[in-house]
Amino acid sequence: MINVNNVVKTFGNFTALNGANINVEKGSVYGLVGPNGAGKTTVIKTLTGIYRPDSGKITIDGEDVYENTKIKSRMVYVSDDLYFFPGYSIRDMASYYRGIYSDWSDERFNALNNIFKIDTKRNIRSLSKGMQKQVAFWLGLSANPDVMILDEPVDGLDPFMRRNIWNLMLSDVAERELTVLVSSHNLRELEDVCDHIGIMNKGVVVIEKDIDEVKGNIHKVQTAFRDGFPEKLRGTLDILNHEKHSSVDMLILRGGYTEIEERIRAYSPLILDVVPLSLEEIFIYEMGGMDYDLEIIG
Repeated sequence: MINVNNVVKTFGNFTALNGANINVEKGSVYGLVGPNGAGKTTVIKTLTGIYRPDSGKITIDGEDVYENTKIKSRMVYVSDDLYFFPGYSIRDMASYYRGIYSDWSDERFNALNNIFKIDTKRNIRSLSKGMQKQVAFWLGLSANPDVMILDEPVDGLDPFMRRNIWNLMLSDVAERELTVLVSSHNLRELEDVCDHIGIMNKGVVVIEKDIDEVKGNIHKVQTAFRDGFPEKLRGTLDILNHEKHSSVDMLILRGGYTEIEERIRAYSPLILDVVPLSLEEIFIYEMGGMDYDLEIIG
């Protein structure tokens, strides 16, 4: 559905994207994460046709995105920095969207008013940032797009409204095969909604996997041995982090659950507890392996 192939984008002497590759399947939710300055927003602005790549290719359903009105009429972009025409009411913006999106639904727009509960005659720019964000989703969902591109999408919304909006989008994913690419620092939220995760660093996607595969490949281990941690065991494990608390060793290990457990049990531990990490913890330790200071990140 969405393909970003070896895309490079520079601004003067600064390389924002350095051969980025992303693949998003139709009817899936893809979470794009990374530290500040990793290139996430540049990818999104290139993907939505705001920026033109210096080299490489970005396609949706095999068609180039840049200056392609046909593709853009099937796409809704909700950014953290919203823009609405001066003086326009919600009703005015709905009329504007109606002229752009061929699958716009007045019926759905009216039905969603029961969820967003904002007077359609109100000037959008007079609303709070959170209410403007609600309007952006209200209009976007009423357009019935094939693709939604989201940059920090629910920042500023209360928990109840965040849940409502995600429920609406996930319903469209299930029923219409809506494809969603979302960039967010709220990894706890992405963990609940995403099928796939891409981790960006320094202008490239360094990890792109099914979220269950990502979560199933890094584990937190608490263990203890009668005579201290065996050095021979250390050489058989892929250790990302090792801390000692009294007689207990706390490790972050990469590898499969069964393999890790079998290797440690071979040394007769007094204690062994292996648990998967949250997406946020995985991100921290993956970035820690790429020259980021864990004490600063954590």
